[in-house]
Amino acid sequence: MAWLNQCGWKIEFGHMLRNMGIYHEKGVDVHMAADLLRGAYKNLYDTAILVSSDTDLIPAIQYLREEGKKLEYIGFSHQPSYGLIKYSDVRTLLKKEDLEPFQSTKKHQKTRRSLR
Repeated sequence: MAWLNQCGWKIEFGHMLRNMGIYHEKGVDVHMAADLLRGAYKNLYDTAILVSSDTDLIPAIQYLREEGKKLEYIGFSHQPSYGLIKYSDVRTLLKKEDLEPFQSTKKHQKTRRSLR
């Protein structure tokens, strides 16, 4: 993550709520919608890259599209969001094998080292 920060990416984490030993995210969709809207309003981006399949974000996406912004949707092939696909300009659906090189197991450590 330090490398992403050095490249100018802002990384934020959502809030986790523990209930009976199970963690649930809270308010993440609202935070993401606010970031999309703030960025569109302040003209901070031309294309928003969204890694989420939460269709609650569609109203915010409709607004950013009205403002002339583009949306790149990144989701997962086993459960794509057809609602977000409909409103995106670029779509990428990741497969399990796309993520395997980034898993932190001994099997993949050699691959991870070669990426540095």
